[in-house]
Amino acid sequence: MRTSEVGRVEAGQPMPGEQISKVIVSKNADHPVGSIVRLYAGWRTHTLVTSDANQRVMKMPELGDLPLSLALGCMGMPGMTAYFGFLELCQPKIGDTVLVNGAAGAVGSLVGQIAKIKGCKVVGCAGTDDKCKWLKELGFDEVFNYKKVDLSEALKAAAPDGFDCFFDNIGADFTATALKHMKLFGRVSICGQISSYNDKAPPKGEYPFMLILGKQLKIEGFIVMRWLPRWAEGEKAMGQWIKEGKIKFKETVYKGFEKMPEAFVGLFDGANTGKAIVSA
Repeated sequence: MRTSEVGRVEAGQPMPGEQISKVIVSKNADHPVGSIVRLYAGWRTHTLVTSDANQRVMKMPELGDLPLSLALGCMGMPGMTAYFGFLELCQPKIGDTVLVNGAAGAVGSLVGQIAKIKGCKVVGCAGTDDKCKWLKELGFDEVFNYKKVDLSEALKAAAPDGFDCFFDNIGADFTATALKHMKLFGRVSICGQISSYNDKAPPKGEYPFMLILGKQLKIEGFIVMRWLPRWAEGEKAMGQWIKEGKIKFKETVYKGFEKMPEAFVGLFDGANTGKAIVSA
């Protein structure tokens, strides 16, 4: 929402976003009254879906007794971002050492747990001691509060031999520093750059291009919708891991539609642990 839509959304138009909704009136046999759907409706309380609209109504995954909100979190876009963005691009192997920044967020917390399922050593960082404590509860092997350490020294202490995989949610100075600690032929998945989304000018700092060349790193950015045809595969895997207790989650829930702006701003202040959810 911050990077792709701000500046293109005009006054009077809804901000974009995905929601879980109940059908209250229907002329579509595939979506009868009372059914629950997932759609890209934006920040609105009611939505009229027409056949020529671009609202991308999607079938709900099989949730069983799990909360509906997981269709927006672990089994929604954040979960698929972690599942495909890590497994497809980083190609983790048993024994690999994996670095995840923004590790207490909706995506990072899942990446770390998937890496553990795949037999990796996982290093994560977050911005508060409480978040770091939660990461240890999730099974992260090494955790540090990046606001309290020298980043390069913390990375060296956590992985003296370097990292095989790096899942990057933060960007800018963190990324430039972390690349120095990659092993030869390391793999880097560029998921987000939240540290610079609000910058008014290009960030100043060291350019990492010679490090990428010298270490022969594989670095790839991605947008999760490239795997939309395989969505059901990721949902099934994530749902099974949740039911088996291999994936744990937290949600920061804001009650009331009027809380949408507060929830959005909170993403940049680190107010959320796990997925931020607004519940009507």
